[in-house]
Amino acid sequence: MAATGGKYYFTADVHMGMGADPDGVKERNFVEFLQSLPEDTKGLFLLGDIFDFWVDYRDVVPRGHVRVLAALAALVERGVDVRFYPGNHDWWVTDYFEKELGVKIVHECCSVLELGGQRICVGHGDMPGASDFRSKLLFRLFRSRFWIAVLKSLHPRFVFGLARRWSAGSRNSHPGSVADVRSTGLFRFVDEFGSNRAAAGEPGIDLYIFGHIHTPARIAVPSGGELIVLGDWSPGARYFCASI
Repeated sequence: MAATGGKYYFTADVHMGMGADPDGVKERNFVEFLQSLPEDTKGLFLLGDIFDFWVDYRDVVPRGHVRVLAALAALVERGVDVRFYPGNHDWWVTDYFEKELGVKIVHECCSVLELGGQRICVGHGDMPGASDFRSKLLFRLFRSRFWIAVLKSLHPRFVFGLARRWSAGSRNSHPGSVADVRSTGLFRFVDEFGSNRAAAGEPGIDLYIFGHIHTPARIAVPSGGELIVLGDWSPGARYFCASI
């Protein structure tokens, strides 16, 4: 992606619709954030787990989030390049966002962007190289075409009920401090990613921007560059802005 002048925003882990937010405070905050993006905004990168659970059905749209969808469509109509990198909670998006809203879906673990002369590697953060064995197994299971087909063949009420129980059990499995972030698989992944690029003679990465582990941090990476972990929206809006 070749960037033009303006602002580029990155955010992740809003987890709208989760049981711990019954009054929809996160959703209202997220809508306000989307509506407040300035006129010189060129790009918005949604780095996964924007929804606590989402699955595209052929004939059914999940209940709720109408204002969020409308705000995203309005940004696209303004000319903002909106890209959604699904996370482990909302991986099951297919073509609804692209056809109905104009939001580009990026089903890659991570990708490298050129923004204002900087190389920025972005993604959700749950890639196999950044996970323990259980997480790697879930990663592959969630992305299996067979199991996705099975999922979509079941009644949405059953699927969403199952997802709520699974989500509730996964909320306390994140690092609690910046020091803990250095011991995560994500930190090891970005360090190895930079080392592998150097070994291949490729240019280094200036910034790595990811979500997933919920603990906001900005840490130097041994192989070069910095890792920015966006954090979740539990205490309020969390995002990073790059001005070009």
